[in-house]
Amino acid sequence: MYQDFHAVDRWSKQNAHCIYQALIVAIATRHADAVDVKFLVDGRIVWVALPHPAWPEYHKRTGKMITDPLAVEIAGHYLKTALESGEGVGREMYSLTVEETLEHLKEVVAGAEAVTPA
Repeated sequence: MYQDFHAVDRWSKQNAHCIYQALIVAIATRHADAVDVKFLVDGRIVWVALPHPAWPEYHKRTGKMITDPLAVEIAGHYLKTALESGEGVGREMYSLTVEETLEHLKEVVAGAEAVTPA
């Protein structure tokens, strides 16, 4: 759903094409306790940093794991929401809190369950 998507920027009303490119453990690249998800937004690099503590917190709450594909979906959902709400126009990096990460995860899962046939 969020590996290749479009979002309409709130302020410019332009249709932004967003493409997932990479998932990187940020400890190695910038000494941060996060997982960085890289997107191209109309050819411009944009990173969404998901805090690593969200992984054990989600497991503690649900007994389930955040997989790499799910992390991409969380970051993509956040990015689409940020673009459509006008949050952080032109930013290269968005950093989420644990609670923001888990809230976007909840919305991704709910969206997936809504389109899955019974």
